[in-house]
This record gives sequence, C-alpha cells and structure tokens, in this order.
Amino acid sequence: MALPDTRHRVRYLFVAVMVGHILLISTQVSSRSGVSVLQAALMDGHTETQRAVWAVVGAGQAVWDGYVALRGAREDNQRLSREAADLRVQLQQERAASQAVDRLRALLDMRARVPWKTTGADVIGGSVSPEFRSIVIDRGSDAGILPDMAVITPAGLVGRVVWPSAHAATVQLIVDKSAAAAVIVEPSRAQGIVFGNRDGTLRLDYLAPSAVVQPGNQVVTAGVDGIYQKGIVVGYVERVGRTVILRTAVDFTSLESVLIVVAPAPQPTPARPPADAQARQ
Repeated sequence: MALPDTRHRVRYLFVAVMVGHILLISTQVSSRSGVSVLQAALMDGHTETQRAVWAVVGAGQAVWDGYVALRGAREDNQRLSREAADLRVQLQQERAASQAVDRLRALLDMRARVPWKTTGADVIGGSVSPEFRSIVIDRGSDAGILPDMAVITPAGLVGRVVWPSAHAATVQLIVDKSAAAAVIVEPSRAQGIVFGNRDGTLRLDYLAPSAVVQPGNQVVTAGVDGIYQKGIVVGYVERVGRTVILRTAVDFTSLESVLIVVAPAPQPTPARPPADAQARQ
C-alpha cells in the first residue's frame, strides 16, 4: 500500500517543480511592454477582476438609483395627487361661495326693486311626501312670519307660508296639487287660475273662451286672491291644447334662498287740500 502513496507524492512533487520553473521563467522573460510575463499576467488578471467588480458595482448602483428614483417619483405623484384633490375641494368651496354671493346679490337687488316689505330666508328642508310639495325655511313667527305670506325669488313665485313655528316655517310650493293662484297671461291680459300638477308643472284653467294664449307667453299673478301680490312671475306657457300647461319660472330642484313678503306695498298718502280751501269749507 506504500507504493501508490509514493507514486502520488512523486507526481505532486513533479507538478510543483514544473509550476515553479514556469513561474521562474515567466519572471525572467519580458513581454513587449518591458515587464515580465508573470507581472503582465498578474496585471491583466487584476485588471479584469477590477473591471468585473466595477461592472457589478455599476449595475448595482444603477438598480439602486432606479429604485430611489422610482420611489421618489411615486412619492411625488402621491403628493401631487393630494395637492390636486385639495385644490379641487378649494375650487368647489370657492365656487359654492361665489354662487352664494350671487344669490344674495340677486335677492338684495330684488328687495330694492319690489314695492313690498320682504325678509330673506334660507331653505333648510324639503317635503318627504310627493303628495305635499313643500320646503322648510329658517324664519318663523319670531321673525314676523305669518300664514299665507307669499314666498318669492328673483326668478318668480315659490308659494305661500302654511305652518310657521317659532324659528322655522313650512312653505307650500305653487306646484303642489292643492295649490292655486289667480293669474294674468301676458300680453293678452287673459285671466285664469293655475293649479299644481303632480309632475312639477302648472295647469291653467278657467280661461275665457275668447282668451288668446300662446306658447312662450309669460304668466304673472293677478293679485286678486288675497295671498299673492300682483305681477309676480309664475311661469311660461309650454303647450296649448285642451289644457294649457305652464313650466314654472322657479327651478325648485335648486332652491336655496327665498324672500318672504311680510307687508304689502305702502299706500300713497292722499294729498291734503290747501289751507284756503279748508277755510272756505
């Protein structure tokens, strides 16, 4: 068994001697650059190793930079999305505030035009039953609101107060099926009575057979029913047939602010006769 071990040792020794001779020769033989072949080989190996290392490092750096950039872009997108959402909310708020200012300006302009004493109110509720079309306003008896006071907007007639409480009041809309108002058709001056329909329109009845009514005619209150003052726009003739149908002047789906007529127009004071006429009497 000792003979194979000896042969292996001889082989290993021979290989070691050959490698040593090759290294010794390579240190003595110069390459074209003037350095030894061994040094050139070591330098080439070192260079290739460095190149490989830098390639791996560069690839890793590129991946890291890409990850960091992607994460930064994602955070920027999230921040921009939040800012855009905030701006949309601010825009909606500013638009709502602008619309509120426009409504108040229109109400104030109307108060200056009409001859009646009015007070403003905001709509705070609506009817839950289609059988009774109504709204609730934030003014009640504490503010002088009484039953049968007319409720209007710059667009036209809304309805009348039916149930005032201390701090609120229920207003029956003119489109309610049990609502009615005496009206005049312009320009023919034909008179009739409008009634509410279930579909949100108005029906014009009790017209004289000779009355001239055409689509597009404006219909205003006649002021003879003891509730609505004269000249408030009620609606416009939409179609004429066996029944005359009106579309309302007021859009009841977007009603937010109203005016309540709390007192009629002041009556002009009669002129007093001159003093000499009184003396002659």
